[in-house]
Amino acid sequence: MDTFATHVLVSLVALVVGYVIGRRPMHLFQNRSEAELRGAILKRCRPPDFHLLNHVTLRTKDGTTQIDHLLVSRFGVFVIEAKDYKGWIFANSADRHWTQVLFRAKFRLRNPIHQNYKHVCAVRELLNFLPPEAVISVVVFTGTAEFRTPMPDGVYYLKGFLVHLAGVNREVIPLSHMQLCVGRLETSRLAVSKRTDVEHVQRLRDRYGDND
Repeated sequence: MDTFATHVLVSLVALVVGYVIGRRPMHLFQNRSEAELRGAILKRCRPPDFHLLNHVTLRTKDGTTQIDHLLVSRFGVFVIEAKDYKGWIFANSADRHWTQVLFRAKFRLRNPIHQNYKHVCAVRELLNFLPPEAVISVVVFTGTAEFRTPMPDGVYYLKGFLVHLAGVNREVIPLSHMQLCVGRLETSRLAVSKRTDVEHVQRLRDRYGDND
């Protein structure tokens, strides 16, 4: 058996083990936005072309990073940040913060594109056999928020993201490499548990006074 075939076999075994050992029901760890997005994706994006991973915590050089969803597909690896907001959103992709206006009150929101950048970097480093452009940042708004400025590239309402997925048709990852991606992610992610979440949030508070 050649080296690549061995990697694929190991990845497939890891995929099965990942679902059997140390996994708890996903609804225990997802907020409403993440659960809504997960359900919508699962209805429309089916194997073998797509594989969805949820609530993925990866180790990084300075701690951990937590990703809402990873959609591994023949058309790229979509690193998805889910947001559930109401009111009006004023956004610029370059700004550190965006503005939410709700009942005449203004709130600062951390730019989710910047927030997702660390997630994308972690996935690119882990899946270093893929070209960087195959790992794609996506921010999806699932709530009733309305953008009052042009929506930045890579940011979608839920319906718009599903339309976008339906339109992608250029293969950038062969099926065998898809399996390798999923296997490496499953073997590298931390267990989905309350302890993982608490430790992740505490590291971020210690370092930044914030979470990602």
